[in-house]
This record gives sequence, structure tokens and C-alpha cells, in this order.
Amino acid sequence: MKSRSTLATWLSELDGSRLARVLVMRKDAASSPDPRSVGELADRLQRPGSVALVLPQLTLPCLQAAEALAALGARATRDSLAELLGSRSPTALHALDATLEALSDRALVWHDGNEALRMPTPLRQAWSTPLGLDAPLGELLAGTTSEELRGMLAVLGIKPPGTKQQRLAALVEHHSDAERVASLVAGAPAATRKLLERSARSTPRQSLFVVFGTPGRDLPPGARWALDRGLLLQDRHRYGPARMPVEVALALRGPDWHAPFEPLPPITQLVPITSSEVEREAAVAATAFAAHAASVLSACATAPPTRLKSGGIGARELARLGKAAQADDAVVRIALETAYAAGLLARDGDRVPPTEAYDAWAEQEPAEQLAVLLRAWRDLPLTPTRARDEDNKALPALAGAPDCGGCLQARHGLLTAAAGLPAGQGVKVASELGPLVAWHRPLADDASPEDTAPFSTVIREGELLGVLARGALSPLGVHLAAHADEELDITARRLLPPATTTARIGADLTAVVTGTPSARLAALLDSMADRETTGTASVWRFSAGSIRRALDAGSTLDDITADLSAGSATALPQPLTYLLADTARGHGRVRIAPAACVIHGDEPALLAELAAHRALAELALRQLAPTVLVSGSPPATTLKALRAAGYAPVAETAGGTVRIEKRLPQRAAAAVPPSRGNVGRRGPRTTAARASEMPIDAGTDVDVLADRLLKAPPNAPEPDPFGSGVPFATDTEEIVAGYAKHLSYSDVRQVAHAIDAGAAITVEYISTSGSRTVRTLSGLELDPPYLAAWCHLREAERVFTLSRIHGVMPA
Repeated sequence: MKSRSTLATWLSELDGSRLARVLVMRKDAASSPDPRSVGELADRLQRPGSVALVLPQLTLPCLQAAEALAALGARATRDSLAELLGSRSPTALHALDATLEALSDRALVWHDGNEALRMPTPLRQAWSTPLGLDAPLGELLAGTTSEELRGMLAVLGIKPPGTKQQRLAALVEHHSDAERVASLVAGAPAATRKLLERSARSTPRQSLFVVFGTPGRDLPPGARWALDRGLLLQDRHRYGPARMPVEVALALRGPDWHAPFEPLPPITQLVPITSSEVEREAAVAATAFAAHAASVLSACATAPPTRLKSGGIGARELARLGKAAQADDAVVRIALETAYAAGLLARDGDRVPPTEAYDAWAEQEPAEQLAVLLRAWRDLPLTPTRARDEDNKALPALAGAPDCGGCLQARHGLLTAAAGLPAGQGVKVASELGPLVAWHRPLADDASPEDTAPFSTVIREGELLGVLARGALSPLGVHLAAHADEELDITARRLLPPATTTARIGADLTAVVTGTPSARLAALLDSMADRETTGTASVWRFSAGSIRRALDAGSTLDDITADLSAGSATALPQPLTYLLADTARGHGRVRIAPAACVIHGDEPALLAELAAHRALAELALRQLAPTVLVSGSPPATTLKALRAAGYAPVAETAGGTVRIEKRLPQRAAAAVPPSRGNVGRRGPRTTAARASEMPIDAGTDVDVLADRLLKAPPNAPEPDPFGSGVPFATDTEEIVAGYAKHLSYSDVRQVAHAIDAGAAITVEYISTSGSRTVRTLSGLELDPPYLAAWCHLREAERVFTLSRIHGVMPA
């Protein structure tokens, strides 16, 4: 409560422009704050998890300074922080002040009235062992008795004061003097010095020993000497590891040890570039991507890609789309993911067809289409071109994986790093942007197995989209990073040429379109020709098969000729007109009519009568010859209708012989078991349900029925849907069973028990790439349809899909 009050006081003392800057940096309010913003912001900063949203956006020096402040605790000041970080020169102090200012702009650090540096409690708790150091001495001694403090002071040769607080202050004052601690340890036994030096360099979780039972038993050599003097502290009941206070650890690490602090970004090799070079290269890349993306989505509109059973669009469908659009896998994946994020595609059952928004998008100019996809790419919570998982197995597109905050920060870090390059200069090799991204967003995700250098995947995406060019940020990237959507649209229209509305049709039966074809022109050529290449220039080829496709779609020769003439920059060449005429002349000479069955006989008058009979109109009879009719209904339906109309037809077999209609007596193979009733429904059946199962005569008296219902025994809960006869024991079992369709009921119970009891289990898991692995999981958290757990195979936190768990074994 005190820290909240201090934070609120500091915020209230800021002038309007500074408070607005804090709010904008944190995206907590508009740039015109009202008095309530102070209290609301101060309250939010104290909530658990509030800082977790801000930490991924911090640069490396901000994170390093914040961790050092967390290690110093309540005694942190600018001077002590500078000493810990080794920032003593004027240049280093200036860089430290700039770092503290950046943290202050996000209300993560502030000065109190005594020049001490404070931070919100959630930020201080973000590191369990900052810099590998334990808690301060005062915090570790909170549960120590006054008598134990007196004993430590006596051993140190300090006269113990009267009260516990005075004794605690005296011990903290002694251990806060690095020279005193170093001198004290220098006179310790050799075993103790070795023990303390090892403790000072290791993290608390790797600390030295765990003692159980009677004090003094099983202590390592030299530990008792350190415990008696407060250099190591232990729980008063002598359980758990011995802990070294931060003051002691820093004193033993020596004055030459400093926490890591890199206030300046890494140095990269830069080359001079001109704005025209950047714009030219960005325009070429953006134009090519816009054309390819339009082709990919057009292919999706023609034949929506099919999803895998495990979810997502697999390699076969990606290859089909890539072949249709003449685009590589990376471009296809970016187009699909950005279009889905922009609402141009949507899942519909086992397919991913375009939405109604796609129709409006397809009619726009290439620049407007590109701007929509660029904004979607900037905010994607994943890396779209990542095609391999941690096992180096192929990943499907649009798999619906959980959001990856690190992937989003990698993209934002790339835009920030490229925007920070000097004007008129770019990196010599694009991969050198990787260390800059790591400096600007140290918590960004860089775990793609395809990366040959840090963040090379996201850098390649930026180049494909025209966001990066010649190792620098293009005008498109500048507006994208600044979230300036209107300027982005204007720049895109300036860099990208308008859609081409005409094609050049040659005598070699090809149609060439330079630039991006308009939606109407592309649809026209796709309907009459086969696309061969796509990019800065697209090529279609006419053939008898492609012209026949247009004729089959209902177009006539005159329609095709008129449409092609309107879309051609020149007159149609003679070879194409000959091809159109020859194909149209032979089109439809042989026709195929649908027929469910055939009616034939020897009397033409009788068949003509059947074709004209009004009662048989539903059969859709059609006369092909004087003695042949075809019916649109199956043989059985046709036979029944003719007999109902007063005729006496007979049925034939496929060989032309009369089918004998002899009814054989039907008998049941075995006794039919009684119905189970409400199978799969939980809980007892209702009174009305039981009443519906009782045989009731028409004359049954209501009083008699009521008496029978009252005397009926209560029904047991319905068994589970698996057929084991045992109902669900917990809600967790029912939820797991609803998603883990491949598990037996006993496996479902094991998973549910592990979730509820916090136990570990071993599962057989099928990843999105189809690979089968056996993993031991612990710390399970149910988040349907996902299961979050610690994976002992990967030694990391992972999210698993319940439907992909195919087996369960004890851990």
C-alpha cells in the first residue's frame, strides 16, 4: 500500500505533458489525461501480471538496469546503481540517466523524496533471483529472534544493542560495508572461504546444501562458521538451503565485478544508400508480393484449401496454391496468414474459403490491397513463414496455434532497429540487423530452426513485403512502424503502379500483363487461359482445353471474342481467332443427359402416352426415341409411379432380363436388446422420462399413474459415453473427454486426475507436423482445447492440444 501511495504521489507531481507521455508510452490512456488517470495507472501497476505486458517492449539496457534495481532492493539509488553497473564515466552516466528516463516514461521507476529509486512491486518480483543474488539481509533476517541476532553480533565483536530492531540495524550496517565483509572472510578458515566464494558466484537455487534435522548435523565443512556470523542464513527450523544475503554476495564478488550493462546498440557495418535506391527496390518487392498475394487468394476463391484433420493447411495444399500462383512457400504462407488476420479468409468446416470482405478487397488497387496485408503482418501474433517446429518437422499454415508474444515483439523490434539506423545508410548485409533486433527487444522470440542468423526469418519477411530494402527501412516500413495508416496508404499508392487493365495477346497464343492485373482482367484470363508465370509480369497461355473450359461455363464464341477484344491492347491475332472458331465448332457435338433409369417398349403410342401423362410429371420423363424414354427418378420410384397410374410395367436387370419380384419372409438374426434410454446424458432421468418408458393404456387412471411413479425406484446416473458403465466423476473428466477424442475412458481419468492433483503424466503426442513423440508433462493447467504444462523432453513450457494426445501412461 505504501508503494502504491508513493507511485501515485510521483505521478500526480508530473506536469500534464509528462504524464501524457507516460500514458502514451504505456498505452493506458489518451494523450490528454484527466485526474483519474493517475489513480487508475497507479492501481494497475500494482496488479500481478501488469508489468508482464510492458517488459517485452523494453530494450536491453532498460531490462539490465531494472534487474540491477531489483537486486539492490530498497537501498537502490542512482549512485549505487551506477556503481553496480560500472557506469562511472560521464558518458556512461549520461547513458544510465537516459535509461532511467526511458523506464520512468513507462512509470516503471521513479524517485522518492529521499533520492531512492523505487519500482512497482510486480516489476521487482519479475526476477526471482536478479543477477543471481538472493534477498537483502534485512528481509532474510525477518524471522530471526532477538537472541539469535545477539549471538551473531557477539561473534562479530559488536556490542549488541538493547532491542531487536537495533540489533538488526547493527548487523545490516556491518554487512553493508564491503570492506568489513571482505576482511572478515579473509580471516575465515580455508573451507569456509571456499564455501562462501562458491556461494557468491552461484544462483540461490544452485546454493550449496540442504540441512534437515538437528542443528549442526550434516553441515558441509566451514558452514557453521559462516552461519554464526550471518554470512549465510538458514531457516530457524534448519530446513531448506542456506542463503547468502545480497550485501555479502556483492562484497565477495569484489569491487571489479559489475552487472552487465550495454547502453549502446551493437555496431554494424553500414554502407551509404540513397532514398531513391531504397524506394525503387521496395517498390519492386512490394509489387511482386501484392501480385502473388492476389493470385494466392484468387486460387483460394477458385478451390478453397482443405484443412488437415489436426488443423491447418498442409504441405500438399500449400504446394498447390504455390503452383497456381507461381509463388514460393514463404509468400504463400504470408499471404494466407495476413489475409486470415485481415478477415479475407475464414475457416468453414474442413475448408478455408474467402469471405465477403475478399470480394471488396479484390476490386481494390494493388496499393490498397498491399496496405491491408501490411497492417495485418505488423500485428500478427506469430511468425507466418516459420515452416518447422522445434523438432524440425513441417508446420501447417493457419494451424490456430496459441499467440506468440515473442514473435510479435521480434517484428516490432525489427521495425524499431531499422528505424534507428542513420539517415542515408543501411546495413551491408541484412542479417546484421539481427543483433540490433536482439538489443531493442531482448525478450523477442528467436527460436525458428530455419534461422541461419538471429531473426533471419523475420528479416526475410520484411524484404519480401518491401518493408526493408537495401538494408534499411523503406518508406512503407517507416509508416508501418509509426502506425501511420493514412500515410502508409498514400506511400503505397505512390510506389506501386495501378492495376493493369489490358493484356498484350501474341501470335504464340500467350497473353502478357505487365505489373499487377486488375481483378476483372485476371478473372477473364483465368477463365479462358492457363496461367504460366506471376510476378512483375504475368503470362497466360491459350489452348483448346482452356477455351473449352470457358465454353463449358456458358460463354459463347461471340462472348469470348468480345471480352478478349475489350481486354487486349491490340487486335486479336489470327492464330487465336482460328483456335476460338475451331474449338467452338466442335463443342457440344456429343451431349450427355442425366438419367436415373430408362423406360423402353415395343409400342411407340404407349410410350408417347406415358411422356404426356400429367400424373407422371414428377418423373420428368423425356422421349429420346419413339420406343425409349428416360426418367429423372430411380427405377423403384418410377416403377411405383407407373403402377399407381394404372400401368403394369416390369423391372429389368442390368443384363436386360426381367427381374423376378419375390418377397422372402424376414426374420431377425437375434433378439434385439432393450434400449438403454438417455445414453450419454449425465445425471438421473426426469420423472417425465421415466413415465414415458412405462406402458400406459388409453384407459389408465391418472391416480394409478401417479402411484406407480411414486413407487418407482430412483434411477442411477447415466453411464459415460465410452460404454464402461461408470459415470463421469468430475467436471474435469467431462471437459477432457469432450476434446481428447482419441483417449479411452481410463486415459481420460488419468489426465483429469493429473490436472486436479498436480501430478505428472507421460503422453503420446502427435504434433501439428504429424510426428509422434512421447513426453512427460508436469504442472498441468487446463485451458480447453489446450493443455499448458512443463515438457520434460524440451525442458520448457509448452502448450499441447488435447485432441492430439493419443495415449497416456504413468509418469
